[in-house]
Amino acid sequence: MQNYLLEGQSTDRLLFRKVVPADFDVWLPFHEEPLSSQYWEGLPSNPKVACQQQFDRIFERYEHNLGGMNALVLKENSKMVGLCGLLVQTIDNNEEVEIGYSILPDYWRKGLAFEAAQKCKNHAFGNNLVESLISIIHIDNVPSQKVAIKNGMKLDKTTSYRDNPVHIFRVNQS
Repeated sequence: MQNYLLEGQSTDRLLFRKVVPADFDVWLPFHEEPLSSQYWEGLPSNPKVACQQQFDRIFERYEHNLGGMNALVLKENSKMVGLCGLLVQTIDNNEEVEIGYSILPDYWRKGLAFEAAQKCKNHAFGNNLVESLISIIHIDNVPSQKVAIKNGMKLDKTTSYRDNPVHIFRVNQS
């Protein structure tokens, strides 16, 4: 059984650790910022409900070894700034491993999503966890698409995921 979590891993600026319930209040501003979810249909309008659903899913993934988001913590001040991880997903009836990433609004446009996503890619391929990785990104979410492209991914296909039109970006192990 593969362990897709990057707990204890690090990059130049970030430490990866498991998400814990105490992170809820730190992560809530992500759901309070309308731009964070502007591309995704079907999320609860109440930020606390949306955050709780996300945390429930994170802990469910941990429990069932389906990968999961890691808390991203800045080395310089120990502040949690985002979530990133390898997630087992089912897309068009195929099991895939996705690099998922989200950054708190105060830390947008600082290269942290790319830094974390690149670490996930290198970890997965360096440990031969998978032959390819995807990122599932809403067709209108250009900032996340730019992160995927910078991480070596190419548009593989366009499909529907959780009632949203999405691009599937893919990178193969070389």
